[in-house]
Amino acid sequence: MTVPPRPEIRISDADRERAAAKLRAALGEGRITMVELEERLAVVYAARFASDLLPPFDDLPGDPRDVLTDVPLTTPVGPPLVLRAGRGTLRRVGQWQVPARLRVQSTMGAVLLDFTQAELTHPVVEIELELGAGPARLLLPDDATADVEGLHAGVGLVRSRVECRPGPGPHFRIYGRAGVGSVVVRRRYRVAGLRL
Repeated sequence: MTVPPRPEIRISDADRERAAAKLRAALGEGRITMVELEERLAVVYAARFASDLLPPFDDLPGDPRDVLTDVPLTTPVGPPLVLRAGRGTLRRVGQWQVPARLRVQSTMGAVLLDFTQAELTHPVVEIELELGAGPARLLLPDDATADVEGLHAGVGLVRSRVECRPGPGPHFRIYGRAGVGSVVVRRRYRVAGLRL
């Protein structure tokens, strides 16, 4: 008696999001156009099985089956780098080395952490915010993702304009509290060729 082969397993939303993130990274590298991205995303979001995800990657570098690999993201270990500010502005911009863990403490004043030109050597960056009064902006690279579920604001908003599910780029885990003031997590804007 022969056992019929098991049917192909259906994929999850997380599988589709990983594939979509890799396509967006290909757009950022100039490998595909915006029109091609939209066409390929339509295929990805309509996919039901793993084999349905492969065609949009046929002409891109790497093994198309890599899109199906879910690499677990481990929690960074070791003591955090502590950045403190009292009543002034706390800024990290330009080229700076980002540790696996950051703790940001600000009593009163604005916080700006710009990771777009920073040296990111860890797949996961954990950021703990302890903010009193004042706004905070975190600017992430185009291929980065961020989970802000553990971040709570007293009087103000927490807004993230990047994907929360991990993709091929660096993943940020942002948590903690903000007293009075909003926290915005986003990529840099492109206006007339300039990045703001």
